[in-house]
Amino acid sequence: MDLRLSEEQKRLQARARAFLEDVLLPMEPVVEAAGKLPEEERPRLRQAVRDAGLAGINHSVEDGGQGLSILDQCLVNEQLGRATCGLWAVMWQPPICLRYGTPEQKERYLRPSCYGERRGCFAITEPGAGSDPGSVQARAERVGDRFRIYGEKWFVTSWEACDYVIVHVNLDGDPKLPTLFLVDKGTPGLRHVRSPKFMHTYIFDHAELVFDGVEVGPEAMLGEPGQGFDLTKDWFVEARLQIAAHCIGAATRAAEIANAYATERQQFGRPIRDFQAIEFMIADMAVEIMAAKSMVYRIAWEIDHLNDRKLVHARASAAKLFCSEMAGRVIDSALQVLGGRGYMRENPVERLYRDIRVDRIWEGTSEIQRAIIGGQIRKRGLGLYTDW
Repeated sequence: MDLRLSEEQKRLQARARAFLEDVLLPMEPVVEAAGKLPEEERPRLRQAVRDAGLAGINHSVEDGGQGLSILDQCLVNEQLGRATCGLWAVMWQPPICLRYGTPEQKERYLRPSCYGERRGCFAITEPGAGSDPGSVQARAERVGDRFRIYGEKWFVTSWEACDYVIVHVNLDGDPKLPTLFLVDKGTPGLRHVRSPKFMHTYIFDHAELVFDGVEVGPEAMLGEPGQGFDLTKDWFVEARLQIAAHCIGAATRAAEIANAYATERQQFGRPIRDFQAIEFMIADMAVEIMAAKSMVYRIAWEIDHLNDRKLVHARASAAKLFCSEMAGRVIDSALQVLGGRGYMRENPVERLYRDIRVDRIWEGTSEIQRAIIGGQIRKRGLGLYTDW
């Protein structure tokens, strides 16, 4: 069993790291000061993504993407996850469910999205439906051969940077017919209510939208009637792995900063790393990151080599749960090592501390991941997680 990265993967990793250091890190103070990514910077950064060969890494070459494997995508996302303020979102990864689109939908939405000419956002959560997608109230009513969409969606990430929405609704209000629709921004009846402020600084927004009789044709349906939940789960798997990889990158950067500071910082006549309390904190950080990397790389490899949708969903939940909670622990410890300096907004660890908290909430809370894992154990046994 050879667990080493190939030379090609090492080059990809180095390319992603160079993009992080040359393009993203210099933007951190700019975004933190502005509260979002300034409009005038966006065209330059889009072109930088293309120049780095990182446009649409999660889709096939035939559909306009880079055709990277899941493991390759994790390598890239890990490096970009080191950036604060959600700057990793500069690199677009069109929702994977678009690969199930018709040829016309791929031509209109997917290929332009892979190139960065278009961008979509996913509207799932509602005021009364978050962790339980079965509680979705948004509906698409049939009117002749067309549909009218009604409902309210919250936490629609990157709305301001997008020009279309993938919206999860119940066809004819029937919860047994969850269905996805593609809705262009500017369609009559689609209204932006507000974009609230959140704990973290993020390059775009998280919007609240209202669909008030938004009329679309049958060509706007993504997939088949009733297929929406499966397609949304596929997107959740992709998003959870992205989060897991981002968490590894964020935790690693925080640990590196804390480790360097513990070597330089002198107290009582010696570096603070000489005190066992600090040394043990750094040791624990290293072990947690190592365990998380081992888990994510293995799961990514399995997804690339096995064709088991349920297995993928089950293990992606484990990765998201462990990595998001691991990053919270590691970054908290890193901030403690840094002391007052770690609490200053000019310090990357302070920004990482605010950034990482949402990773235990969005795309399925830690509690939901545990419910998924527990349910899978009941159905398929512990071996799903404990066997090699």
